[in-house]
Amino acid sequence: MQVEQYQKVRRASLRDLPSITAIYNEAIEKTTATFDTEKKSLEDRTAWWHKHGESLPVLVYEEAGTIFGWGALGLWSDRCAYSGTVENSIYVLEKYRGRGVGDALLSELIDLAREQGLHTIIARITEGNEASIRLHEKYAFLPIGIMREVGRKFGKLLDVHLMQLIL
Repeated sequence: MQVEQYQKVRRASLRDLPSITAIYNEAIEKTTATFDTEKKSLEDRTAWWHKHGESLPVLVYEEAGTIFGWGALGLWSDRCAYSGTVENSIYVLEKYRGRGVGDALLSELIDLAREQGLHTIIARITEGNEASIRLHEKYAFLPIGIMREVGRKFGKLLDVHLMQLIL
């Protein structure tokens, strides 16, 4: 992965949790990218963090000491038969969207998934998030279905598009 000077994607650490939490809370309040409806505390994100490890990395995009976004691989299911399948998550601060932050994070997540010998990555993308669909298409994710009206946020029932990359 190549990034410009002063830009980097790196593995997150516990010290990054305040920024990760703030970015996620912005998404909760302003977007349908997550179906969480109540802001998360640092304690909640710490518990979430401890569910991740080397095999389920959390990454941050940092430029000049500021974290603009984060991404992670998470379990698709805790059932053993799904052990080669993960789900990706990417969140970028509103004012930095469209500047390649999500692109850099997704590229690195895919590389890490391949290095780990994972088989497939699933993306769940809420209707209306065309930028995320285009980003995933750029990396050869294919649509595999639409879950109709499965979530409610901001007073509206929303569809979720499923996309898949077989590694």
